[in-house]
Amino acid sequence: MTSSSNLADLLEQVSADRMTATIATLASDPLAGRRVGSTGGAAARAWLVDQFTALGADVHTEEFPVRAVPQVYEAPTVTWGDGGRTDELVFGRQVAIHPASADTPDIRRGTLGVAGKDDPTGRWLVVPADMSLFDAYRDTNGAAGLLVRRPVDAEGWQFTMLAGPDPGPLPVLTLDPGTHHAVLTAATTAASWLAGTTPLRRDDVTGANIHARLRLPVPAGADLLLTAHYDGVGDHPGLRLPGASDNATGVAVVLEAARVLATALPAGAGLSVALLDGEEVGALGSAHHASQLRAAGVAPLVINVDGAGRLEGAAAVEAGGPAHRLLALLDQAGRHTAIPLTAGPVASDNRRYGGAGFATVGIGAGMGGYHSPADTPDKVDPATLSAIARLVVATAHLAAAAPATLPSQIGDKR
Repeated sequence: MTSSSNLADLLEQVSADRMTATIATLASDPLAGRRVGSTGGAAARAWLVDQFTALGADVHTEEFPVRAVPQVYEAPTVTWGDGGRTDELVFGRQVAIHPASADTPDIRRGTLGVAGKDDPTGRWLVVPADMSLFDAYRDTNGAAGLLVRRPVDAEGWQFTMLAGPDPGPLPVLTLDPGTHHAVLTAATTAASWLAGTTPLRRDDVTGANIHARLRLPVPAGADLLLTAHYDGVGDHPGLRLPGASDNATGVAVVLEAARVLATALPAGAGLSVALLDGEEVGALGSAHHASQLRAAGVAPLVINVDGAGRLEGAAAVEAGGPAHRLLALLDQAGRHTAIPLTAGPVASDNRRYGGAGFATVGIGAGMGGYHSPADTPDKVDPATLSAIARLVVATAHLAAAAPATLPSQIGDKR
């Protein structure tokens, strides 16, 4: 077993500069937000394969099908008026397209009304904030479309979602809270109107996970799997969505941890990395990989990182599967590295591995500018990157040094 002084030396090898450079590449214009099935996603994949190949890893990719990915293929044009006033809404801030929207590339104009109250025929119906979209659909026969409220981030951007409900029969636009309030007020007090488009298609594409094996385990050795998703929600026409924190930071942390651990783990411990595609459309890459691992009868210890942009007090940790001992080692690593941890939701790929019966921990720390143009590399805190990378390195090292106390098979809860 390696001494704590040797682990301390190992942690000193973590480089914030290397991770910052990785994030800058993954969030750059040519990679176009890294949406699953896109040319930007393919460019990110090729670059990451090169990084792991340079580390001496055995690298391959694994494809899987992804159906009905929402794609905004033109910026929507939306104007509304009340009396003599006409306002054109700003895409991404005041207005966006709901993922349940029908594809309506031509301008559809109608008077404003209130969902559940006014005759829907020919109207754009404003859905009150306390009404669900499901309830709003109850009386929409002949309606022009639906207008729903959506929160904005601190910089005034709406967030983009790829996973969600199946498309409905009507165009659906999302409005920021201020615009929603103004339009709802106009709909209840005056003859007002809205004209808008919802150019949103759904494409069947191919996702691809990246697998890199850096060390093979001996039969009794621990086998560690570090994971992070490299896909993002992708750019829209005229709207950059860099995906720096979500999840270029997680990829940077995993790449850096793998670099440090590749030659430093105790003898007999295995180390592999899975960089996952399709997380933004329902964690499909991790679901595909977890099923492969089960079929192979292997049970690595999974450490997933989603978001390492800014540590706000403590890193969130979510455990899954038979992770009691792995969670204890993560807690020990947190104390060793002076990084505070708190139990909290990490709604990411870790849930697919945990649900499949693997000992899994998910780690998250900061998602500033979530799914918006505000998620830029300059918002990422280098100290947070270093902290999370050190936490992953310490956890992996401690786990590798104590394989006999860790689960070796799915369902083993020793």
